[in-house]
Amino acid sequence: MGSPTATEPEWTPELDELGKAFRRVFRSLNRLRGRDTHLGGTELSHAQFELLIELYDRGELPAGELAAAARLTPATVTQMLEHLAACGHVERARSDTDRRVVVSRLTRQGRRKIEAKRAAWQDRWERALEGMKPSELRAATRVLERLSVVFEDPPAGGSCPEPPRGEQAKTARNPLL
Repeated sequence: MGSPTATEPEWTPELDELGKAFRRVFRSLNRLRGRDTHLGGTELSHAQFELLIELYDRGELPAGELAAAARLTPATVTQMLEHLAACGHVERARSDTDRRVVVSRLTRQGRRKIEAKRAAWQDRWERALEGMKPSELRAATRVLERLSVVFEDPPAGGSCPEPPRGEQAKTARNPLL
């Protein structure tokens, strides 16, 4: 087998390990979301928490903007907001600037819930990354930013490409799959 061409990257062991690590993180996130189906009535799901974070960070928002920010359908967000309002985490009211628009905003209880959950996650985050050098964190940030683009845009063509065959499979495979 010859050397890789400009369009055929050379898969190094480090790239393969990065792919495996990314898969482990991705699976952990999926398990986190999967646990949402077993939550008690007062616990927040990951998706509900994401909605509340948007309201915490951006202030009051109409359901449509909140849906776009959270990448959920407006119908899903409306249903979630009704539940969050019933639990006392958000309140819904007419906008002060346009009475036709209904906005959602955090209540004190919702704000406290976000702050407590963020503090708990911040502690876990800092412990997990303890001992990492700033240069390593910057490199990890660059890698994650680049990878996020891969998952934002679906592959062109809409169908699965043919899998590589023979010896090419070793160097042309996607380590994430």
